[in-house]
Amino acid sequence: MTRVVSEINFSELSNKPADSVRKLQESPNQTLLVHRRGGEEDLVLTTVSRAEEVREVVSTTTALFVALMQNHAEVRGLVADVMPKAFPWVRFLPREDMQAFVVELVETLEAAGSLGTPAPVVQLIAEWRHTAEVYADPGLLDILRRDGGDLGEVSAPVVADS
Repeated sequence: MTRVVSEINFSELSNKPADSVRKLQESPNQTLLVHRRGGEEDLVLTTVSRAEEVREVVSTTTALFVALMQNHAEVRGLVADVMPKAFPWVRFLPREDMQAFVVELVETLEAAGSLGTPAPVVQLIAEWRHTAEVYADPGLLDILRRDGGDLGEVSAPVVADS
């Protein structure tokens, strides 16, 4: 399925705001990609109603997923079986760690949904992906498994005068 995204440059938004709003309203998905120059991250402009629709879909999907995971053991097993399709890197995790990731993901999805922010979910996924990277590199895994013991107190860094 090809998704058509309406696009404008930031200068068009600044110089012709009425034309930009018209283009947004005529966009099939009520979304406008706003390109910025100088290495700045592009922006997405959308309508309040579209943003609320997206939030409602994500919230409902998350609530349904959480309820299924919490109430049906067979769903938990199925999710663990299909995780490599959604997150191919979980193949490097030991089975018990993959299961821990699934549980933590469900709990974090629920908690993040209650706050209305995806940031904790994004952070959790990044942390588990980094864990998988360690398991994927035998040399690094060996280094991290070594018992280094406590190396003692670390002195505070010296701040250079400007």
